[in-house]
Amino acid sequence: MKKKLILSFLLLGMFSVLLLHPIHADPIPNINIQVGDNDGSAGGGTSSISILLLVTVLSVAPSFLVLMTSFTRIVIVLGFVRTSLGTQQMPPNQVLVGLALFLTLFIMSPTLSQVNEQALQPYMKGTLTQSEALAKAADPMKEFMFKQTNTKDLLLFMNYTGNNASVKPATYSDIPLTVMVPAFAIGEMKKAFTMGFMIFIPFLIIDIVVSSTLMAMGMMMLPPVMISLPFKIMLFVLVDGWYLVIKSLLLSFNT
Repeated sequence: MKKKLILSFLLLGMFSVLLLHPIHADPIPNINIQVGDNDGSAGGGTSSISILLLVTVLSVAPSFLVLMTSFTRIVIVLGFVRTSLGTQQMPPNQVLVGLALFLTLFIMSPTLSQVNEQALQPYMKGTLTQSEALAKAADPMKEFMFKQTNTKDLLLFMNYTGNNASVKPATYSDIPLTVMVPAFAIGEMKKAFTMGFMIFIPFLIIDIVVSSTLMAMGMMMLPPVMISLPFKIMLFVLVDGWYLVIKSLLLSFNT
C-alpha cells in the first residue's frame, strides 16, 4: 500500500511538471548586454553604465554610510541613551537607525551638495570621465573626514604605510582614502563613547540612590530597576533629553 501511494505521488509530480513546463515550449531567448557605446566618449552609454554604477554603489553603500559619514557617532550615542535609560527596546532599533539616517543627511548635506556639483552632474553631462568624477567626489568627503580626524589616529595609519610623519598634514589632498577612512572611524567611535559616558553619569546616580534607599528600607527582594526606571524617564523628559542629545551631536560636528 505504501509503495502504491509513493508511486502515485511521483506520477502526480511528474504530471504537474509537464503541465507547468510543456515539452514544446519556446527556448529561452538570448540575452545580449552591451556596456557603453562604441565611440568611447566620456558620457556615453549612460544608461548601461548608470545601471552598473547603481548596483555597485548599492552593494557598498552601507560601508560608505557607516565609515565615511557622521552616522557612526550618531547611532552609537543614541544607543548609549537607550542603554542608560534601561528601557530595553524602547525606542526600537528602527526608530534609532531612522533618526540617525536623517541626522546624517542633515549634517552631510553641504558635503553631498559639493559631491553633486563637482562630480556627479559633470559626469552625467559627459564633461568628466569616470575616474575623474570619482577623484572629484572623494575630495569633499576627505575634507569632511579630515576636519573630524584626530592627529594621533591619522599618524598611526600614516606611519604604518611608511610615511614616517610626525605632525598632521596641513591638507587632505595627499592623504589616500585607505588611510583617512580607518583613522576617521576610530576617532568617531572614541568621541561617541566619550559622549555616552557623560550621558550615563546622571542615570547612574539615580540607580545608586534608589538601590541604597531600598537597601536601607530592607526591601532586598524588590529589583531597583523597577523603581529607578520611572525616575530616569521623568528626569529625561523634564530636561528635554532628546533635544539636548541631538543639540550636542550637531555641535560636536561644528568643531
